[in-house]
Amino acid sequence: MITEPHLADNFGRRFPYLRLSVTDVCNFSCSYCLPDGYKKTGCESFLEQKEIVRLVRAFAALGVWKIRLTGGEPTVRPDFIQIAQRVASVQGIKKLAFTTNGYKLPERAQSYYDAGLRAINISIDSLRPDQFKAITGHDRLEEILDGIDACYDAGFKSVKINTVLLKGLNDAELESFIDFVQDKALSLRFIELMRTRDNQKYFEEHHLPGTAVTERLLARGWHLKPREEGAGPAQEFAHKDSMGSIGLIAPYSKDFCKSCNRLRMSAKGALHLCLFGEGGYSVRHLLQSDDQQEELQEKIMALMNFKKSAHFLHDNNSGVRDHLASIGG
Repeated sequence: MITEPHLADNFGRRFPYLRLSVTDVCNFSCSYCLPDGYKKTGCESFLEQKEIVRLVRAFAALGVWKIRLTGGEPTVRPDFIQIAQRVASVQGIKKLAFTTNGYKLPERAQSYYDAGLRAINISIDSLRPDQFKAITGHDRLEEILDGIDACYDAGFKSVKINTVLLKGLNDAELESFIDFVQDKALSLRFIELMRTRDNQKYFEEHHLPGTAVTERLLARGWHLKPREEGAGPAQEFAHKDSMGSIGLIAPYSKDFCKSCNRLRMSAKGALHLCLFGEGGYSVRHLLQSDDQQEELQEKIMALMNFKKSAHFLHDNNSGVRDHLASIGG
């Protein structure tokens, strides 16, 4: 029987945070992730609502209190609202978040909030419409920016922007992004481009070290904020003259994995201990009935013994990760 209500690994790290992918499908074709768009494999069999609820209940019983719904693009699932409602109602879940490309956000923001979602991360990789379209394949920047206002109107207090750093594509907009949050209570996080098995040439052409952001922020008088409980791996910076904050997720930086606090579940029911691990461990067979919860909890606890101290990106080893859409980033 599980007696300790927390998940921990052999390195003393605790895991209150689960990123739960609900689909691999995405309706954008971002150049750094799915440049040719999502391709069906014929093996799409994503977790059903009842399986998702059983999974979340088991993790909540183990001390997980933060869930982030991801994809692909999670909102393309026709039952996304129902999934959010059911996850939000699980006892022990204190914060339900999701990551989205912002598709139809102005008209959907209220329904997301009403479903129990309380934090939203929106991907915006350029503030220039032409460059945004070049990166994502969609001319929707204005719509997505309007969606930010719609989120605040709906009641969201936590609104974050995710921007992948891309040398030669959006690095010239660094100052514009910093200025963008000056009069907005937003957290904008720059994400260092990560190498996957299918993007070696793209990575070599467009990878920009996160130090470029840090140096610029410090030069402009920004300072590093203390890390909040349950926060992700971003280093957060603040400035006395800015309403918003700037974050940096730099997986190639020293000791990046030291503060790891999240696990990942694929849309097909595999537990991934690391974004760049060698593979996932399927637990879907333990999601078929309510009376399997204790067995599922014991399985999850046992799998924590296989979590490694760090990824091996510095050794050009991205594990089996073909692209980030396959596990929600």
